[in-house]
Amino acid sequence: MTLEEVSGCNTTDRKMETVSQALEELLVAAQRQNCLTVGVYESAKLMNVDPDNVVLCILATDEEDENDVALQIHFTLIQAFCCDFDINILRVSGMKRLAQVLGEPLADSNVSESKDLHCILVTNPHVDHLKLNEVGSYCKESRCNNQWVPSLSLRER
Repeated sequence: MTLEEVSGCNTTDRKMETVSQALEELLVAAQRQNCLTVGVYESAKLMNVDPDNVVLCILATDEEDENDVALQIHFTLIQAFCCDFDINILRVSGMKRLAQVLGEPLADSNVSESKDLHCILVTNPHVDHLKLNEVGSYCKESRCNNQWVPSLSLRER
């Protein structure tokens, strides 16, 4: 590895950590302002009724979800809809951390009321504007690098 490659990796890691932190802060702010739609079906219904109000779509999975064919079909349809309406899409891994950020019980816990966190929409363009811009810029940069659906890993703390 050259020095440029090593420093490039550090820069990329820092960028990912910064965007990850911005996403977490954005989700907390949007939740506080009641600007989140959580769940695959709820998100699909909202995008069908009011797609112009959606500014970010988060598709969250972990390794065990990768083989869920029904979920992957839903994701494909949601991604196509987001592309049609120019909605930023972000694939996120780290469902446990996502549940922690949103204050939700974990799906594997014995709570019957755990929400479907596989799809989350941020629905207000004015929610924590700086964090939304940071996440949106990451999505745009990724698209410029031919990564149409950028991915991000939320790390447990």
